[in-house]
Amino acid sequence: MTELTELTAVQLVDGYRKGEFSPVEVTRAALDRAERIQPRVNAFVRLTPEEALIRAGESAERWRRGEPAGAVDGVPVTVKDILLLRGGPTLRGSRAVDPRGKWDEDAPSVARLREQGAVFLGKTTTPEYGWKGVTDSPLTGVTRNPHDPSRTAGGSSGGAAAAVALGAGPLALGTDGGGSVRIPAAFCGIFALKPTYGRVPLYPASAFGTLSHVGPMTLDAADAALLLDVIGVPDERDWSALGPPPGSFTRALTGGVRGLRVAYSPCLGGQVAVRPDVAAAVRRAVERLADLGAWVTEEDPDITDPVDAFHTLWFTGAARVVQHLGPQQRELLDPGLREICASGERRSALDYLAAVDVRMDLGRRMGRFHTSYDLLVTPTVPITAFEAGAEVPHGSGLRRWTGWTPFTYPFNMTQQPAATVPVGTAGDGLPVGLQLAAARHRDDLVLRAAHALYEAGIGLRPAPSGGLTPGGT
Repeated sequence: MTELTELTAVQLVDGYRKGEFSPVEVTRAALDRAERIQPRVNAFVRLTPEEALIRAGESAERWRRGEPAGAVDGVPVTVKDILLLRGGPTLRGSRAVDPRGKWDEDAPSVARLREQGAVFLGKTTTPEYGWKGVTDSPLTGVTRNPHDPSRTAGGSSGGAAAAVALGAGPLALGTDGGGSVRIPAAFCGIFALKPTYGRVPLYPASAFGTLSHVGPMTLDAADAALLLDVIGVPDERDWSALGPPPGSFTRALTGGVRGLRVAYSPCLGGQVAVRPDVAAAVRRAVERLADLGAWVTEEDPDITDPVDAFHTLWFTGAARVVQHLGPQQRELLDPGLREICASGERRSALDYLAAVDVRMDLGRRMGRFHTSYDLLVTPTVPITAFEAGAEVPHGSGLRRWTGWTPFTYPFNMTQQPAATVPVGTAGDGLPVGLQLAAARHRDDLVLRAAHALYEAGIGLRPAPSGGLTPGGT
């Protein structure tokens, strides 16, 4: 019999409807799993079991009456500790944040989930202010990979990815400013979507501006579509949010990939050195897309690596994040964060505007590319998870996290939807992710293609190893 913690959100809601189990049973199982995995992977800033069980009991009563509050009533959810969750502090991975205060407001995505009866298990870990592609911070320490605790979970939504992978709630809210839902999802073997910018409202506004997206991190594409249906609606607090979606993302899952025009770019025209076993796993999945009826062509988009422009946008955003801190508070920061903030402070307004010009040209080029192709497929990350506690792989010669994730941050600059699908393992037994990107506002196409891969058995999660199987400790 499948354990409750291994069921998707879609399966849980179906089970509630049929009376096969209750939200209280599911919540207790998820909390037990979260408590058991925490010493090994460090996925949580805090758990809120009392509140979770109260909400689960209320949900159980609604289901008993046949009056669920919404599409995710009774489903356990975790929230990255960048997003506001009322009733407790949002520390953002930083010792410089004062935990005292009212903390009486939900972020828009959290508010939508609360309205529809979701059960909040707690807050998941993040590097300080979400600044890098791995998850460790002076506040909470190192978050580790469920498949091998000596490796990183990725970041910056690393705690969310580890929690979902190990059954501590099937739904998680993450944020993504340069790959921060896709990187850890790829490293941990789960699904994640960075939606079109503005599809999910964000409040308070990010200092990283329109690079930052809120995205679902889930067991599969169907769960992500369900979650996006709930959170992808306007909120008056976000002036840059999109209007209502044109339809249900869940209903858009069907139809498969037959006839879709897919460009497969294995290394962005030779610009990225992809590890051979990672490349082989992605290519096998691309061949499956062709078997399913997609028109697949090996083709590279007409772009060059925008890392210098991204650094200008990212480092100035980081400088703005900590601008209010005094000298003593700055001493509490992650040393790497202090470095990029200092770099950001040295850049001028003209430097920033030049980076915006690069961004706009990149968006124009990708917009033109998608007049010929419905989807672009790449590896999500060209490597598998490396040693925990390091920003870059030892011996790589790289300085910053952007050096090993060149496939992700371009799509934050262009605001396109991009998702990662687990497509097997590399030679080291660690998960490999395939990235799907589409034109702005075509989140439905990304989810539909990802769902087709899951339906074909390609997107199945590899079971965590290293003593951290879903049923173990």
